[in-house]
Amino acid sequence: MQLGIIGLPQSGKTTIFNALTHGDQPTGVAVGRMEVHTAVIDVPDERVDRLSEMFNPKKTVYAKVTYADIAGLGSAADKGEISGQLLNQLTQMDGFIEVVHCFESPFVPHVHGSVDPARDIQLMDEELMLNDQIMVERKLERLAEEHKKGGGREKGVIEHEITLFEKLQDALFSAIPLRDIRLTVEEEKTLSGFGFLSRKPLLILLNLGEGQAQPEIQYDHQRSRIESLQGKLEMDLGQLSNEDAALFMHEYGIEELGLSRMIRSSYELLGLLSFFTVGEDEVRAWTVRRGALAPEAAGEVHTDFQKGFIRAEVITYDELMEAGSMAEGRSKGKLRLEGKQYPVQDGDIISIRFST
Repeated sequence: MQLGIIGLPQSGKTTIFNALTHGDQPTGVAVGRMEVHTAVIDVPDERVDRLSEMFNPKKTVYAKVTYADIAGLGSAADKGEISGQLLNQLTQMDGFIEVVHCFESPFVPHVHGSVDPARDIQLMDEELMLNDQIMVERKLERLAEEHKKGGGREKGVIEHEITLFEKLQDALFSAIPLRDIRLTVEEEKTLSGFGFLSRKPLLILLNLGEGQAQPEIQYDHQRSRIESLQGKLEMDLGQLSNEDAALFMHEYGIEELGLSRMIRSSYELLGLLSFFTVGEDEVRAWTVRRGALAPEAAGEVHTDFQKGFIRAEVITYDELMEAGSMAEGRSKGKLRLEGKQYPVQDGDIISIRFST
């Protein structure tokens, strides 16, 4: 799973990336230039912490999210179409985190001369939708030519695709992001290889100054949500040792870093959930899509487990915590056997039974 960090120049994209990675990539130097930095980040999960305390394993592994700091997007707003190199990076992302400049600073002036989060969000929407519109128009041109020439696919199939892409075109002309369009399973399959930018899940991240209250922003679109954090403060905390950071947070009454909320929120936004495997050797969080059946989850652990899946032994995290141990959970009848049609639930603790 990979999320692209995007936004207008000087919005704080690299500041957020440095906060995530505890790194020190230069900030504010890549306006108009194509650069991508990636990092794999643990998804904070207190359930993993408590399971690790219970089983005292040799190894503890959290679920992972890959973040990519993508410089260059936003500077294209006045130039029209996104460059091919940048577009290639963007289409590979599973979703976007859009950093919005909400802070006032004489050292980091807003690229448009004034702070206006609603305007910036609209500008980024327009840029993503403009690119999608160009892609849709080109596809419609190819479909019209294919329909006229004939001799290839059935005309009914081509006409169905023309109808679909005309529906997308109508939405984009009306300034509606493609993630708001309801599609059938068949239509989703048809569009799966296109990587339309306004179809991707979007987390809008309001980058605040220290002590700044979150502005009221309305963004009523599907597969989208808004979070906020104090980017510079969280980057500075990331440079401290864990002990010093904890002391600072305690002194200032900070119960949880905004980054932790952002990571969890982006994870959920992509329609993902975590299940766990536990034992003395390892406690690990695994990632599957919501609605995944037990064999698919088994395949995340090992491909052989999916191929030879027989059943899964399952207990929920809450049931295990209430029981106090796996042995006690078993004695109380909380462990149950589930078959191939069982939809895995967030927080399930699973042991796979399989044949070789």
